[in-house]
Amino acid sequence: MKYFGTDGFRGEAGNTLTVRHAYRVGRFLGWYFGNKSADKARIIIGKDTRRSSYMFEDALCAGLTASGADVYLLHVTPTPSVSYVVRTEKFDCGIMISASHNPYYDNGLKVINGKGHKMEAEVEEKIEAYIDSEVDDIPMATRENIGCTIDYAIGRHRYIGYLMSLATRSFKNIKVGLDCANGSSYSVAKGVFDALGAQTFAIGMNPDGTNINDNCGSTHIDNLQKFVVENNLDVGFAYDGDADRCLAVDDKGQVIDGDAILYLCGCYLKDKGELNNNTVVTTIMSNMGLYKAFDKVGISYEKTSVGDKYVNANMMQFGHSLGGEQSGHIIFSKYAVTGDGVLTSLMLMEVMLEKKEKLSELRKGLVIYPQVLKNIRVNDKPAARADEDVIEAVKKVEQALGENGRILLRESGTEPVIRVMVEAETQELCERYVDDVIAVLKAKGHEAK
Repeated sequence: MKYFGTDGFRGEAGNTLTVRHAYRVGRFLGWYFGNKSADKARIIIGKDTRRSSYMFEDALCAGLTASGADVYLLHVTPTPSVSYVVRTEKFDCGIMISASHNPYYDNGLKVINGKGHKMEAEVEEKIEAYIDSEVDDIPMATRENIGCTIDYAIGRHRYIGYLMSLATRSFKNIKVGLDCANGSSYSVAKGVFDALGAQTFAIGMNPDGTNINDNCGSTHIDNLQKFVVENNLDVGFAYDGDADRCLAVDDKGQVIDGDAILYLCGCYLKDKGELNNNTVVTTIMSNMGLYKAFDKVGISYEKTSVGDKYVNANMMQFGHSLGGEQSGHIIFSKYAVTGDGVLTSLMLMEVMLEKKEKLSELRKGLVIYPQVLKNIRVNDKPAARADEDVIEAVKKVEQALGENGRILLRESGTEPVIRVMVEAETQELCERYVDDVIAVLKAKGHEAK
């Protein structure tokens, strides 16, 4: 598709994603769901802390109300809260304004269907067709049919209450560090941990519109590692800009990435008899060490394409209870239909408290292979991947690694980027083979200048 990728419509605010785009998305969705409803369409909107989120919120509201929809505003809130409120309070759809882990000058529109899942591709295609249409054939609402906007902060409060209800034990005397990335989780996470009794120490809590993900959050986990060690904390959790991802840091300052979270929670759910089909859903980016660890404890696994929507689709189709990505998108299908960073951190707290052990002890059965992932910005992603010399370079690495490693070359779903990932027995081998392939991409003129 032209605008919508694996995680919504994303681009540089005011450049590749404009107010006109947002207005037209609102116009189409208000009309589309208005035709499906006996009454006015009800659409809920959440946003992250980017400066541009406010102008996109206004543009969406203008488009939606002009098409006759009523708009309910959650204000600054995590993406999973929009999913939760849509499905529990029977809204027609939801829109989250966020570019997730991207820098502040990017933004995005994530459209969520009435069941809390990402909007179906066929609807996104219709939105794209309307955005590019030279003729605006959607009628304007008039008189009492014009929609209105409604403050709906209570929806975020209900989501917070739901999160707190999931904890089965008090967090009293547990020292927890949080890095809220100057993003959406700043309005939710610390309050939840405080209410559950934790001694909570938070950073990344001062959003100013331009500092989201800026040397903080899950994309800069080293800050939380230092913070946990320096303050002698029991555990730390880092979220991305819209709080649908979570990475953790154990008591020794070691990173607990998405693979480690899947291992810890998979073993925990298996012990409780709650790991449906005895299976964890992963993506092709998960580390070989995770699969070897699952084999040792008798847990089966599925592998999907990269993207939490593919993980979720597999989980829905086969009824699995746990799945996720190395990046920290983790889905617990018993409690949510999308990745939820704060929920993930609460589940890890449950594992620690149930087992009465620190994460550094619980993860000992998982040995991660060295892995190097590098990105190269390219002019044309499909052309770069299809280049015969690039294909040959990848084959040479595959042959050299044999069964002791692997290489993946894939396109980013949200950026003009090719990602090259190598797993091998040593860091040096990973670096060498990744650099070899990137050198070929550059030599063939694919790198964007």
